[in-house]
Amino acid sequence: MLLDKYFKDCLYFTVNRLGRVITRMAEEEFRRTGLSPTYAFLLMAVYGKEGLTQKELGEILHLMPSTVTRFVEKLEGNGFVSTRQDGRMSRIYLTDKGKEIQQQISECWDSLHERYAKVLGREEGDRLTRHLYEVSVRLEKA
Repeated sequence: MLLDKYFKDCLYFTVNRLGRVITRMAEEEFRRTGLSPTYAFLLMAVYGKEGLTQKELGEILHLMPSTVTRFVEKLEGNGFVSTRQDGRMSRIYLTDKGKEIQQQISECWDSLHERYAKVLGREEGDRLTRHLYEVSVRLEKA
């Protein structure tokens, strides 16, 4: 069928389809934390480098400043992070609650990785991940 060719040969459609599939899997794995995978990534980034600014978080997570602000406000409201003013910049720090959930977040990422590795194979899954990352960097520069 002609439509099948367009869908199967369209990077936009295929990447969005993959995004929906892997997002569903990730949300299922993270359900036990009460966090979405994106919130977990934000917490991991702050755990990796306490005192990040919202601008730095946006660059790391490839999110718009307004989205980062909204995410940080929600995590702050839930007691996972705190913000401190440093001149004109607001720096983000994990609270004890944010530090305590790091092990569970790590376990969820490991579980997600295992889940798709069972389907794709570990090597293929890792190779695909690296390739998609490299492609996204190249397309971002275009």
